Amino acid sequence: MTVTTSDDTAPAVAHFRFFELEVVRTRRLGHSFLRVTFGGESLADFRSGGFDQSLSLFLPPADQEHTVLPSTDEDTWFAAWRGMPDEERPVMRSYTVREQRRTPEGAVEVDIDFVLHGDASPASRWAGRAVAGRRILAIGPAVAENKSVRFQPPAATDAIWMYADETALPAAASILDRLAAGTRVRAWFEVPHEDDRIAPDTLADADITWIVREGHGRERTEQVLSVLRSAEPPAAEVPYVWLAGEAGTVRAVRRHFVQERSVDRRAVRFTGYWRLGASEEQLLAEAYAGKAPSEDPASEL
Repeated sequence: MTVTTSDDTAPAVAHFRFFELEVVRTRRLGHSFLRVTFGGESLADFRSGGFDQSLSLFLPPADQEHTVLPSTDEDTWFAAWRGMPDEERPVMRSYTVREQRRTPEGAVEVDIDFVLHGDASPASRWAGRAVAGRRILAIGPAVAENKSVRFQPPAATDAIWMYADETALPAAASILDRLAAGTRVRAWFEVPHEDDRIAPDTLADADITWIVREGHGRERTEQVLSVLRSAEPPAAEVPYVWLAGEAGTVRAVRRHFVQERSVDRRAVRFTGYWRLGASEEQLLAEAYAGKAPSEDPASEL
């Protein structure tokens, strides 16, 4: 939902291309979430792979209504974008495709859910002011099978265990939307406020525990681990674990499953969407420098 700290420093445009997205409408979801629905003629070629499909948005500076880039050419866009003056450069952020659909009139729409926290970040500021007609650019999938769909459970998986904080909740909800009926899921979702508990529609046999930070004095990672340690996931021979959210908490949760529950580390897919105490610009700078943690399940996060 926000910055993904992975080793994918610049989106490749082999299976991806630029799209112009136009705001169609917005809808508030709970205390912290805003859904922005995008349309646009170019979305006719958009091919979301579903689950936790991500795309990169280019959000204009606060004094501009629409995104402008000096190049959208596959070979030159990144250098041209990086070379723009700071005050003119659109902010690039990774978000999840919450849903893609075709309207009765035949147009394609894409929903993206934003976490709102005032003007604390460029993305929250932009989303909070989004109105119909505003246009932004995005790099998104041109083919459904692409590396930005990270949820890839092996065929033999007999249970799915999930952890997500609010930044990853849209991805988790999108995964649950697409799971087959009867799929066994044990999920822990961390949110800031009681009315952020937005239960996803799913045919899966899903047992969801909500971890609400509001009113609790515990440090967030400590609170999450306390809930996890008191839980008993269903027995599984081949579990698949999907974790996403604040990087420090994700690291701790991954250690919990690997060290305390003896889950094969290769069966754990983890992504740090953001890091407490670091700005989104710092995370991007680390990614460009190759310092961001790997998403490879075998790596030592």
